[in-house]
Amino acid sequence: MRKVFQEELTHVGEQLIEISKLVSEAMEKATISFQVADVDLAEDVIAADARIDFLQNSLDERAIDILALQGPVASDLRMIVGSLRMSASLERMGDLARHVAQLARLRFPSTVIPASMAETFKKMAEQDQLIADKLTVLLETRDLEVARDILKANNTIDDLHLSVFKAIASPDWAESPATTVDVALASRYFERFADHGVSVARKVTYLVTGEWQPQAL
Repeated sequence: MRKVFQEELTHVGEQLIEISKLVSEAMEKATISFQVADVDLAEDVIAADARIDFLQNSLDERAIDILALQGPVASDLRMIVGSLRMSASLERMGDLARHVAQLARLRFPSTVIPASMAETFKKMAEQDQLIADKLTVLLETRDLEVARDILKANNTIDDLHLSVFKAIASPDWAESPATTVDVALASRYFERFADHGVSVARKVTYLVTGEWQPQAL
């Protein structure tokens, strides 16, 4: 019975890693479509989000079954509850990648953002991709140095996000209302993607240390 239980826990962990990889792929494709107005790539991201949703639901059902049937305690209980919360954050990251792709599709054949903001959003996309890639490594290794790297990347994105809102609030901003809304939304999507990555990193840290530190890693 214990062997079956451990196999179930292992499978939950493997599903988290699979979802994380799909999220990373989704964000990579979404940012390319966003930057170069590739509508076909945007459509791929939008369609593929259903797979992330399916895997999250499957993982959650498995985790709930384990809670109901196995009665886990201590570290095993933390693992199951943590997995439920991490799967929700990863699913939301997939949604945010989809939102970025939807913006690209909406504005095709034009790009979403003006040339003056291209470098800022390129940097935000790079940091989000770093977070997505490192989440997979973190889930595979539980290396807390990787978790700290994720927090650093998030801090960089927060600074970039603030710079975007300062730019659109500046008297020198001359873009149309539609472009202004697009820029604000896109910046928010990238910023929230990183926030959910940090949420996953903190939960992994909790699983490793048994200590909850909501403000630091």
